[in-house]
This record gives sequence, structure tokens and C-alpha cells, in this order.
Amino acid sequence: MKHSSNIFLIGPMGAGKTTVGRQLAKYLNIQFFDSDREIETRTGVDIRMIFEYEGEEGFRRREQIILSELTRLKRIVLATGGGAILSSQNCEYLREHGYVVYLQCSVDRQIERTSKDNHRPLLNTENPREKLQDLMKIRSPLYEACADYTVDTGRLSSRMAVKQILNTFQPCDSKDEY
Repeated sequence: MKHSSNIFLIGPMGAGKTTVGRQLAKYLNIQFFDSDREIETRTGVDIRMIFEYEGEEGFRRREQIILSELTRLKRIVLATGGGAILSSQNCEYLREHGYVVYLQCSVDRQIERTSKDNHRPLLNTENPREKLQDLMKIRSPLYEACADYTVDTGRLSSRMAVKQILNTFQPCDSKDEY
């Protein structure tokens, strides 16, 4: 079992990374970060605008810088963006500095949860379902390879997902680590 002072959440958009992350952090009484929100805070613009002006490549460069910084913190819960695992360097940061949990979610649940959200640039397409299916074909093996543990948040409430994660999380014994 991996011991860490951090929990890092990976998974597709709509899987509940932010919701579950906030609940985990509150329960553990540690700080919560959302990498996408950190990027928006630092740039002063939303993710959609970054995609518009810099493209996905520009956004991914910013994401790698943020993840490099955030993963080095101690005693945090971090919700990553859905595509964070596309970079092997990001996966290395995550695995090296925390307990990585893959929040798995069906495309049907993702559609249900994201249908009214216009802040997801990758879903600005004629067929969001097809886009999500295509993303999962590419990303699912990467999520699995990066994760220490997987929780199906499409079938569980956020409270039950938190409970499952806490049942497997082994915090560091050292007082200065945790």
C-alpha cells in the first residue's frame, strides 16, 4: 500500500473530481486545489479563453507548470483536469508525490453531468457524446496506468466515493509529512 500525504484525483470531465476532492479535503482537514481553477486564477481568464487564444497545446503547457508546483505541496487534495494524464511528465509528478485515484465515469453520466456546462472547450462540438467516447478511448488506459486506485463515481454518490477512497488511503506516519 502506498503511503502519501496527498490525494490526487484524475478522471474524465464530469466524473466528480472537484466535488469529491472538496469533500475529501474537508474530511481530512487539509487544503483542496483544482488545477483548472488555479490556471484561471493565475491567468485571469477562463479555460475556454485559453483554448481560444493558445489552443489546447498552450493550455497543456500551463497545466504542466501548475501540476509541477501543486504536486510538490504537502497535505493537499488535488483535482486535475481531465487531460492532465496526456503528459507522461504530469503522470510522473502525480505518482511521485501522491496517492492517485482515478474517478471512473461512464460517458452517459458524463453527458448528464456536463450537458448544461458551457465552460468545457472540448465539448463545443456538434456531437458531445462522440467527443467524450473518443476521449475515453485514448484516455482510459492512461488513467488506469497512472492510478493507484479506481472508484466508479458514475454508480456511487460522492459521499460513498469519498468513503471508498478513505478506506484505501494510507496517510504518511511522519508528523511533518501529514
